[in-house]
Amino acid sequence: MIFVKSITYYDKKVKKGENMSNKDAYWAKTKSHMIVTLVLWFFFSIVIFMFGSELNTMSFLGYPLAYYMTAQGSLLAFVIILFWCTGKQEDIDEEFGYAEREED
Repeated sequence: MIFVKSITYYDKKVKKGENMSNKDAYWAKTKSHMIVTLVLWFFFSIVIFMFGSELNTMSFLGYPLAYYMTAQGSLLAFVIILFWCTGKQEDIDEEFGYAEREED
C-alpha cells in the first residue's frame, strides 16, 4: 500500500501554470537525463549492429567499420557515455541541492 502511494506521488502531474516543487523538478530533470542516456546506449549497442553489412562498405584504420565498432568503437562509446552520465547527474544534483560533494 505504501509503495503504491509513493508511485502515485512521483507520477503526479503538475497543471500548466502551477509551480513544481524542488523534488518534482529534480525528478523530471533526472528522468529526462535517464531517457537520453538509455537512447544513446540503445543506439550504440543495437542500432549500429543492425546495419553491419552496410557499415562494412566503409573502413576505419584499415578494418571494416562494423568490425571496428564491435571491437573498439562501442566500448569507447560506452565509457564516454558513462563519464558523461555521471558528470551530468552530478550537475543536476548540485542544481537542486542533492549534491554529495564535500566542501573543502
